[in-house]
Amino acid sequence: MWGPLYRCGPRGLCRGATLTLVFTGVLAAGAATGSLPRDETARAADSEARPSASSLAPVDGRELAAAAAGAAADGKSATQAAEEFVSRSGDRWGAVYDEREYEEFEQALDGSYTGVGLSARRTADGRVRVARVEPGGPADRAGVRADDVLTSVDGARTSGRPVAEVVARLRGDGTGERTGSAVVLGLERDGHARTRIVRRARLSTEAVTVRRVGSGSTPTVLIKATAFTRGAGGEIRDAVRSAPGDAGILLDLRANSGGLVGEAVTAASAFLDGGLVATYDVHGEQRALYAEAGGDTSRPLVVLVDGGTMSAAELLTGALQDRGRAVTVGSPTFGKGAVQMPSELPDGAVAELTVGQYRTPGGRGVEGAGITPDLVVGSQALERAETVLSGLGGGS
Repeated sequence: MWGPLYRCGPRGLCRGATLTLVFTGVLAAGAATGSLPRDETARAADSEARPSASSLAPVDGRELAAAAAGAAADGKSATQAAEEFVSRSGDRWGAVYDEREYEEFEQALDGSYTGVGLSARRTADGRVRVARVEPGGPADRAGVRADDVLTSVDGARTSGRPVAEVVARLRGDGTGERTGSAVVLGLERDGHARTRIVRRARLSTEAVTVRRVGSGSTPTVLIKATAFTRGAGGEIRDAVRSAPGDAGILLDLRANSGGLVGEAVTAASAFLDGGLVATYDVHGEQRALYAEAGGDTSRPLVVLVDGGTMSAAELLTGALQDRGRAVTVGSPTFGKGAVQMPSELPDGAVAELTVGQYRTPGGRGVEGAGITPDLVVGSQALERAETVLSGLGGGS
């Protein structure tokens, strides 16, 4: 069994040495909710200089507490003090959330988010386009369609702005806007400008989908996991258990921005008969995560990854690769192996600080390096993965 790690709610946060279960990716609150396409998240983050492992020294929460306590003397809020502290610390993954933002983050880990139901991406021409519209969601009902150019949000032009900022505006982050509030979208389709008023809603994401692929006599089951929200690991385990006995498994972790590490360990347990999944440290103290016994160790397995495979998804990939359980196919993963711990501030805000890093069962560090798949391919990765699976005796 894996260790007693858990995440507490925003008002009942764990203190001291308790570790959050979230190994999230960049812009987690946007990426993990489906508001932002994860491949775009990875590209946007990848364009910045990746930190080296040595640049991510653990941050001492006691220093943060002292900074927050001294904020009143300077006429600052605890949140302001924490933001300045995180900025000075050089903690690449450190973040400060106000109460509402952290509540939204928690809800995202449950597979829900407040938004308009569209994904955005920046295209080669520099414009922001709608990548996908959630069927039946607010944007869909307002007539927004995939490939529409998103020119403005509430009058603010999208040109030259990071996609993450555009998505934050769509969600109403930092504005106090909630479910039911209106947002005005400026759109362009076929050269014609139009305006649509869309009302934000509480939406749900489907983190795990399962379907049959291939046309041969031996079945192939494709399990696609876009995030490790609560319950995702169990869904993967159930999908493996219910697959036909002769079926091979394609586990697609492309554009998976991470999430709850406990769910990634549960997913690993679906394919391993116990044993080490990862090691990590908290302020230098070494700890380990173990798979549960009884997983399916004989079924052919291929894991698909890319530059959007991050964090907890990298933890799972590294475990299956190092343990010789799967062949990995695709492009190198993002490279986020940092571990964060939450600290509640006196004004109700929450600071998440890097306290350590995790390593694969073989001792490889992921931070800044990522995981290189066994077979590096660019285009037609799924087709190549099916071919590899066929060679392993599963699928066609």
